[in-house]
Amino acid sequence: MSDTIIEVRDVARVYHQGEVDVPALRGVSVDIHSGEFSALAGPSGSGKTTLLNMIGALDTPTGGSVAVAGTDVTGLGRSAAAEFRLNHIGFIFQAYNLIPVLTAFENAEFILFLQGKSSSERKEIVTPLLERVGLTNEMHRRPSQLSGGQQQRVAIVRAIASKPAVVLADEPTANLDSETSAALLDLMAELNEEHGVTFLFSTHDPLVMERAHRVVRLDSGQIIDDGELAEV
Repeated sequence: MSDTIIEVRDVARVYHQGEVDVPALRGVSVDIHSGEFSALAGPSGSGKTTLLNMIGALDTPTGGSVAVAGTDVTGLGRSAAAEFRLNHIGFIFQAYNLIPVLTAFENAEFILFLQGKSSSERKEIVTPLLERVGLTNEMHRRPSQLSGGQQQRVAIVRAIASKPAVVLADEPTANLDSETSAALLDLMAELNEEHGVTFLFSTHDPLVMERAHRVVRLDSGQIIDDGELAEV
């Protein structure tokens, strides 16, 4: 078994809605190993996106702990969490979250820019990745000039360009047709196999679950099944 990259221990998350406490996660524990291509699956309200947000240091659990790449992210303050995300976690969102006024290239290089990489370094890293995902002729177009699938390809490059410890993908195929979804999943699977990029999805898309090497199923804030790999 390869090294553990994500350690979730007895994580609970309760949201307060007026005088009502709504439990989103109930004592969840799971390990994700480096190089896995795995999915958190379940219906809406099952807790999968909440768990992904905990792992991505976007939210803080009510109880329990989450460690990513050896760092306890539950103990980080706001600025430290932001810095950790910048340097260790890549994000792919269902809404793409591209910056409208930037070109595909500028969006793809944005994390590297925030990390202080020089213009020549960013170009050297991002150009071949955009070529790899079939966007050679679209590098200087803005998001409004790109299809949904092309925008998601830009988001994938942005997520992996800095070589993060893990890429978290929240419903990345939700706004795409099945053919485009399949092509993007093939691309991410190739990046996983060729470069060892660790991917963790949250999804209820059967296409994603079919491609994942491991599916962790949640319902009502608890893990009900874990197709854990014997070998990674």
